[in-house]
Amino acid sequence: MNITEKSGLILEGGGMRGVFTSGVLDCFMDKGIRFPYAIGVSAGACNGLSYISRQRGRAKFSNIDLLQKYNYIGIKYLLKKGNIMDFDLLFHTFPNEIIPYDYQMLANCEERFEMVTTSCHTGKACYYEEKKDANRVIDIVKASSSLPFVCPIAYVDGEPMLDGGIADSIPILRARELGYDNNVVILTRNKGYRKSEKDNKMASLFYKEYPAIQEAIRQRNKIYNKQISLVEKLEEAGEITVIRPQRPIEVGRMERDTRKLTALYEEGYNLAMRNFE
Repeated sequence: MNITEKSGLILEGGGMRGVFTSGVLDCFMDKGIRFPYAIGVSAGACNGLSYISRQRGRAKFSNIDLLQKYNYIGIKYLLKKGNIMDFDLLFHTFPNEIIPYDYQMLANCEERFEMVTTSCHTGKACYYEEKKDANRVIDIVKASSSLPFVCPIAYVDGEPMLDGGIADSIPILRARELGYDNNVVILTRNKGYRKSEKDNKMASLFYKEYPAIQEAIRQRNKIYNKQISLVEKLEEAGEITVIRPQRPIEVGRMERDTRKLTALYEEGYNLAMRNFE
């Protein structure tokens, strides 16, 4: 792993599988590894924010320790608030009170950090970079994490948005377009994983006002599989470094078993350490 001014860090999402990424990034912080550019999607955006602010262990504490304490995922939230997760707790109480986010460090850091959302109007990926406005930072990361069907539409600058993984799950091309061609990609699935490409017909029921997002959701798995194939091709050519789980994941997107989550976090940390050894 050779970090240069052309190095980028790409962070896939995956819900609670993102604890794997938390482990990788904590190892990077322990080793003092910084990238001039990073981009995160959904859970990758959440993890990336803690990495950019240099808050080692913050993501793990949020996703494992505080999950055990507050149990902030479940059907009860979907029925009560229309959201499978308690976003008020996650994006307001946590960063403001329980495990304060260092917005000053974010504002002062030299590294670039983008977060990916998907526009409901266009069905295209939107790439946001915000360091100064704390409220807008939260709006963006909340939108990036708003999973279709189980989370409400979020808004950035008044525009309706959903999970960035709908349009661009692994934004390697975005990094390359910006001139970062020496990239490290953190995935949350094992090598060889592919999504089913069966047509998702639920989108037309949920998003009648937004035909573009309906089509984006229908095409999501095909696009993801193409991105994975590109990542594997670039990896084989030696153009990128990929850190991914080594065996099929037992952790679900909405996993609440903290033992499984801890094991996946430790796998991420240990695999990142091997890259240095």
